[in-house]
Amino acid sequence: MNKRIPEDLIERAYQGKSTKEDGLLLLEVHLFELFRFADELRSLTAGDTVTYVVNRNINFTSRCVGTCGFCAFRTNNGRVLSIEEIMEKVREAEVAKATEVCIQGGLLPDVGMDFYQGIVEAIKAEFPEMHIHAFSPMEVYHASRISGIKVNEALSRLKRSGLDTMPGTAAEILSDRVRKIICPSKLRTAEWIEVVTQAHAAGIPTNATMMYGHVETPEERIKHILTIREIQKETGGITEFVPLPFMPYNNTIGEKMIREGRYSTPGLEDLKIYAISRILLHEYVDNIQASWIKLGKKLSQFALHCGANDLGGTLMEESISRLAGASNGESISVEELEWMIYGAGRIPKERTTLYRGAHKLASRNPGRITGCGASE
Repeated sequence: MNKRIPEDLIERAYQGKSTKEDGLLLLEVHLFELFRFADELRSLTAGDTVTYVVNRNINFTSRCVGTCGFCAFRTNNGRVLSIEEIMEKVREAEVAKATEVCIQGGLLPDVGMDFYQGIVEAIKAEFPEMHIHAFSPMEVYHASRISGIKVNEALSRLKRSGLDTMPGTAAEILSDRVRKIICPSKLRTAEWIEVVTQAHAAGIPTNATMMYGHVETPEERIKHILTIREIQKETGGITEFVPLPFMPYNNTIGEKMIREGRYSTPGLEDLKIYAISRILLHEYVDNIQASWIKLGKKLSQFALHCGANDLGGTLMEESISRLAGASNGESISVEELEWMIYGAGRIPKERTTLYRGAHKLASRNPGRITGCGASE
């Protein structure tokens, strides 16, 4: 674990030409050398600004026909929010000066595209400026099959209805070996790639996620990150990469791990994933997002020195991670997010979903930070 980073690997990383072998070698180098190099690439790409978005999560149902072994959110008989109930949550987000609503839900057995289009159209009719970040690749794939149409037609309909961007969730690990174990009824790797690339072709950007720390190998993690890089090379439609540590509680995959004496990933392993993601994705994906709800607030601050340059959103209502054992809260204020960023020695900046500048109220500035996170 005391290996230095070879000069030829450093040169390939600067050029955006890192290989799978480079990624595996990075797992073995001295941790603080790894973090230093990732931080250097972060500085080159994003400077000292750390971004966040004011948003709200809306999960419209926990009912789901899926069989994912990692899910603590799914129920067999959860209720489905009505359009009006969804709109009430959007109105609350508007009052809180959110610029984005993130909408996802379980896979309903008999609900097709009309349902999803109806949600988007209702929001845009009342709040045309609200950014709608909604519906995972799995939801789109499932709804297209229910409606008997191709995925590209489903995406075109959503775009016409007003969908702005999609979350790149349902990726888990892009390995069919892993997917057969943890989510056997979910779309396969090639199908996930197809939905995402067709979304980009339809003018719908996405982010990209990786849920790690369960049954995958280190090589499968590296291959996942490089798959995201290949998609970005082809389409340019990925806004950020979001590594998500697996939450092992209240789900069957996690229960098996705990019986074997394995729990969630150690913090240093999480930080290595952020650093390696920055290095492998350099020159292609500019933004690496640290999930404060998964990592916790203090480890998220440290991640800002390991390649991350974004802290995601305020969320306002986050239940999926909480049900799987995350204990870092369901929302965070702008003031606390900015305090975290200043405390990490960085400069906070509110952004839109597409990483453009957002209006920042003067009252949101917590003042100059001195020392390690102390305000005055």
